[in-house]
Amino acid sequence: MLNIKWIRENQELFDDKLRQRFIEPMAKRIEELDGKKRKITNLIQEFQHARKVKSKILGNINPKSGEEFEGLQRDVKDINEKLEELEQDLNNNNELNELLNTLPNIPDEEVPYGIDESMNKLIRTHGEVDLNAQNKKQHFELGVKLDLMDFEQTAKISGARFVTLKGDLAKLERALANFMLDVHTGEFGFLEVSPPVLVRDNAMYNSGQLPKFADESFATTNGYRLIPTAEVSLVNMVADTIIPREKLPMRLVAYTPCFRSEAGSSGRDTRGMIRLHQFSKVELVSITTPEESKNEHEYMTNASETILQKLGLPYRTMLLCTGDMGFASQKTYDIEVWLPGQKQYREIASCSNCGDFQARRMKARYKEFGSHDTTLVHTLNASGLPIGRTMVAILENYQNEDGSITVPDVLVNYMGGLQKITAYKE
Repeated sequence: MLNIKWIRENQELFDDKLRQRFIEPMAKRIEELDGKKRKITNLIQEFQHARKVKSKILGNINPKSGEEFEGLQRDVKDINEKLEELEQDLNNNNELNELLNTLPNIPDEEVPYGIDESMNKLIRTHGEVDLNAQNKKQHFELGVKLDLMDFEQTAKISGARFVTLKGDLAKLERALANFMLDVHTGEFGFLEVSPPVLVRDNAMYNSGQLPKFADESFATTNGYRLIPTAEVSLVNMVADTIIPREKLPMRLVAYTPCFRSEAGSSGRDTRGMIRLHQFSKVELVSITTPEESKNEHEYMTNASETILQKLGLPYRTMLLCTGDMGFASQKTYDIEVWLPGQKQYREIASCSNCGDFQARRMKARYKEFGSHDTTLVHTLNASGLPIGRTMVAILENYQNEDGSITVPDVLVNYMGGLQKITAYKE
């Protein structure tokens, strides 16, 4: 959620930032709604003070004093009725919050203006890409031919956008998760967490998924939602808390299943493992101070890139433009891995600095030692990485002419010494 005080004091800048996000100016409407809310709040405070004063006087008067006592009783009763009416007005005046809940985060000054992904800015590339490589198969062709990846029978069980992995591909999935967790905990100091994957709506609201993206998640019939990313569970670990400054940055990593309805993705990536309803992902979250969040963003992006470097996968890092950023983000890097079977780069990770956007929603603050003042934390998240898309990249980049897959060196020990994935044998 955005800072209403900042909006009041920076109306032109606020509207300009909204335009960069291709949203109509809202400052005047917000000022109007905020003014109405503040007026009601001030009246409530005035009546509460008057009630306190009259109640104190009433307590010092003999009930047998007659008209004076009865008059004060009537005054207190009238004040209570007025307060009830004003508080009802305040509770019913939800338009301001409803409007603020639909507005995305404000883009950082470093974010380039742009309409869509075609206007993202290239930051760096890593690894060699052979644009002229011939006869490179896509991952699903390789996996099905090896009889280690099943879509057809799985569709009978769960429908479209699901996959079953078998044999050495199932083992590769497990190996990748363990490898990623070891790197993030051992080299980058993240604390491994095993969080719930069923969360309440307020947790989804805190992280920015609700109310805007309700259709993109799976909801149970008894008030829970399946997480679209472990970011939801991890950032909410500090909801409604005040964290001692010395405990920051708080770096967390989790490996969980993730669930997405992929609403609006009809016709996109209908074959293979790129866009599934259920997938596994290693997620990074950091809770830090406003002064350190910029450096922390680079630190987390480096952690994500390090996984690809160790796996020997070519990639490029892009700074997203204003038209391609996520809802809660103020600045995002996308990491795109090269897929020779598709002959293009595809997104494999997003690394976002959300500033105090999520913290304001979930009331997450920190304070310096010995101080009574509190400040909103900054929250950051990064893919570290999605297991499925990493497997896609390995299959396509490490494929051999005979259809087998060479296991990246760093995974050989995690695969029990296996150096090559071949067709499944009964």
